[in-house]
Amino acid sequence: MTLRIGNASGFYGDRFDALREMLTGGELDVLTGDYLAELTMLILGRDRLKDPTAGYARTFLRQLEDCLGLAHERGVRIVTNAGGLNPAGLADAVRQLADRLGIPVRVAHVEGDDLTAAHPGSLAAHAYLGGFGIAECLRAGADIVVTGRVTDAALVTGPAAAHFGWRPGEYDRLAGAVVAGHVLECGTQATGGNYAFFAEARAHAGAEAGTGRDLRRPGFPLAELHADGSCVITKHPGTGGFVDVGTVTAQLLYETGGARYAGPDVTARLDSIQLSQDGPDRVRIEGVRGEAPPPTLKVGRNRLGGFRNEVVFVLTGLDIEAKAALVQDQMADALAKSPPSGVRWELVRTDHPDADTEETASALLRLVVRDRDQDTVGRALSAAAVELALASYPGFHVLAPPGKGAPYGVFEDVYVPQGEVPHVAVLHDGRRIPVLPAQDTLVLQDPPEPPLPEPYPAGGPTRRAPLGLVAGARSGDKGGNANVGVWARSDEAWRWLAHTLTVDTFRRLLPETRELRVTRHPLPNLRALNFTVEGVLGEGVAAQHRFDPQAKALGEWLRSRHLDIPEALL
Repeated sequence: MTLRIGNASGFYGDRFDALREMLTGGELDVLTGDYLAELTMLILGRDRLKDPTAGYARTFLRQLEDCLGLAHERGVRIVTNAGGLNPAGLADAVRQLADRLGIPVRVAHVEGDDLTAAHPGSLAAHAYLGGFGIAECLRAGADIVVTGRVTDAALVTGPAAAHFGWRPGEYDRLAGAVVAGHVLECGTQATGGNYAFFAEARAHAGAEAGTGRDLRRPGFPLAELHADGSCVITKHPGTGGFVDVGTVTAQLLYETGGARYAGPDVTARLDSIQLSQDGPDRVRIEGVRGEAPPPTLKVGRNRLGGFRNEVVFVLTGLDIEAKAALVQDQMADALAKSPPSGVRWELVRTDHPDADTEETASALLRLVVRDRDQDTVGRALSAAAVELALASYPGFHVLAPPGKGAPYGVFEDVYVPQGEVPHVAVLHDGRRIPVLPAQDTLVLQDPPEPPLPEPYPAGGPTRRAPLGLVAGARSGDKGGNANVGVWARSDEAWRWLAHTLTVDTFRRLLPETRELRVTRHPLPNLRALNFTVEGVLGEGVAAQHRFDPQAKALGEWLRSRHLDIPEALL
């Protein structure tokens, strides 16, 4: 007995017609959509300030208007977290849509995650719920289940528990579904999107439309789940992109940390995962072990942190460093009159010597200021920058006229006992079913470090070359922290990587991390190392602490750095 679960959205703003593509492209039992991220919750929170009836992903409603009849005809159930801060409101809107279209649909929703009232000063504070509320809704006959903040993997564990009759405590099965859910949650990242070796894939297939590895429009992924928790990750026939052990490994490492991947229903052991190619565009995942979940639930708190302003000065041609020093000295007086609480200068050397275009002859000097007072970072500071137009370095100009300060958000995570969160399934007939918290729990701890393979033989010829020639990487954000997952594609490369890419080497290759806490987590089954870098993103993505505020390209920076690599691996 196989349950086919697909994904049609990896974030709020993903490909609009993916819902139709997944419903028409092949067989499905359940179609999921993930619309929520840390930044999304802040955006929805600001929407709710303007309109108390808002707070959900309106895009989902527009997609459903086009596809509700199709889903009903095909018997595909839809499970989505598009409810955001207002799942009951979205559920009502879906019912109104179904009535207008004349389609008989049973709509249920899950609530209880909203803890904003218990966290004064928060714009939104929401607990990450598990999948058993979704399961209750589906067991009662719901065609569409709308949730607020659940874990991304819950969109898969809930339907799997309902379909196979799993109960709390069946940890290995639940862990297998969590891993499947984590692979699906970011949509096309599992089918070749954002993939480290994309150039190799394009060269293999050519750029012609319709080829199996056409990366211009990757298809969305689906999982064929089995009763024992194992699955096969694949995609609809004829869709773009590809699924192989590499694309699945990359997604497994995305926004994870150590070997224990904790959730409300189960802690999945990422070090137990076994991957194998099961045919073209098919990767089998099996052997996943699970443990009791932690006694606490994660709560994501979003609040307004203050106001932010930015000026980008363009420095062209000769004397770039001297030009940067001059404008920093000139702005010092304006900054001193009413000092912002945060000031950050960054010189980005995009210039090339003897360049044949003005743009490639130019560097960028970014000034970013933050303060709780909008005036402190607003027009007075902007005016000071503009007033330099005829009195500063030769060729003075800025990328855009500076304006008043804009608000920015801060993300924090806190933890509360599972029993303090009122997880409730609200069925299509209005009945409210409380979902009990986990009865057996286990305090989360890192397991002992696993044994590493024998070191790669020393003494052979080496070449100075980019790490990315022998290793892939994928990186992302969790609050103010970032993770960088690095994996090798052969056993020999893994022998070299496991002993070469230490924390010290990581810090040397990425100097920005030298003063930060960096932890390395080996995952030998995946031939991978997962690094967590604490504090590199400041107060989270909405605070825009650095050039790449979500650390999406941190892994690609690492892959571009040069090491002495054995020639036999190149």
